[in-house]
Amino acid sequence: MKYCHSCGKILEWRMIEQKQRPFCSQCQRIYYAQLKVGAAGLIEQEEKLLLIQRTNIPFRDCWNLPAGYVEVDESPLQAVIREVSEETGLQVEIERLVDVYFFDDDPRGNGILIVYKCIPVGGKLTETLEGVKPTFFKASNFPKNLAGGGHNQAVLAWKEIS
Repeated sequence: MKYCHSCGKILEWRMIEQKQRPFCSQCQRIYYAQLKVGAAGLIEQEEKLLLIQRTNIPFRDCWNLPAGYVEVDESPLQAVIREVSEETGLQVEIERLVDVYFFDDDPRGNGILIVYKCIPVGGKLTETLEGVKPTFFKASNFPKNLAGGGHNQAVLAWKEIS
């Protein structure tokens, strides 16, 4: 961030709370960098896990859960329902929270991936612009190239309990 969102003044860097932080000397406002928040759907069928192959960078051609970033005007629950639909064509309901994973391997920034177990209630599994080759994998047969951004952690955790 280079400019203050409130007044447009160029931010300066100051040591605040033992860390260099952007600061607006006009508004007297500290800007705190925040984690990106993603939401993912864990969808099972006959003891297999649904993965899609990414079409976009930074993890193009890697496999991940249907997921995406939470928009500013939606909850993580709304985001996972929207993202699963956008990336797989499936309509889902949330069964429960599975876990939250911290990641620092995404060039777009560090974040957390909130994973929910989802139950399909409609739609049709299909390829989309964001995800191709939607496939249900057995724990013993996962592809090697799992996406980062918390997906690799979530998939491997599912594998351990399956």
